[in-house]
Amino acid sequence: MSFVHVFAPVWHSVAVDDGRSAVIASVHGTVLAVRLDSAVVEVGGVGLLLQATPATLAGLRVGQPGRVFTSLVVRENALTLFGFADDDERDVFETLQTVSGVGPRLALAMLAVHTPDGLRRAVAHEDLAALMRVPGIGRKGAQRIVLELGERLGAPAPAGGGAAAVSSADHREQVVEALVGLGWPLRAAQDAVASVLDGSPAPVGADEVPGVLRAALRSLGSARA
Repeated sequence: MSFVHVFAPVWHSVAVDDGRSAVIASVHGTVLAVRLDSAVVEVGGVGLLLQATPATLAGLRVGQPGRVFTSLVVRENALTLFGFADDDERDVFETLQTVSGVGPRLALAMLAVHTPDGLRRAVAHEDLAALMRVPGIGRKGAQRIVLELGERLGAPAPAGGGAAAVSSADHREQVVEALVGLGWPLRAAQDAVASVLDGSPAPVGADEVPGVLRAALRSLGSARA
């Protein structure tokens, strides 16, 4: 079975100068395939290949309808759709690319490691260490991101009140469900998460889910190899 990335060359005519386009805001259709870094959604009889984070992909199920918010990146030799769980994640993805040296792949990697609010906190608090956890970002790159983004990502959600109660909940089952959604057996997913957490009973916070999921995927990939 083969799929196409994006199918209408005429979309070049509406691309903005920096290579991004708002032509396709979202796609909705049957999910044909889910991989570790992409998914295929059938729309109008055509399979669209969407690049996405593991957390976004974990919300899709093969054979079931799915809706993904999207950003179309236009290059001379390629049209690539990037998919997101919601419009906030998509908007953060596009804002990140306004930083010099940050392209769509690095922006997607940042959202694979941090939630949108996690990135807002890292920038607002000038937390260079948090930004440097993203593969491909060093100290100078983290400093540039903080300097150039400023307040453009918006303020993070307040830490008090209801948000604190949500963040204190244990989200490890969400990670397990995400791995199962990506095709791993339940037992293997549970063992991988337990291994990553090193048997710690401490709850997994909402902001930790992307990092734990990435680590569990690396662990499962190593075991398979």
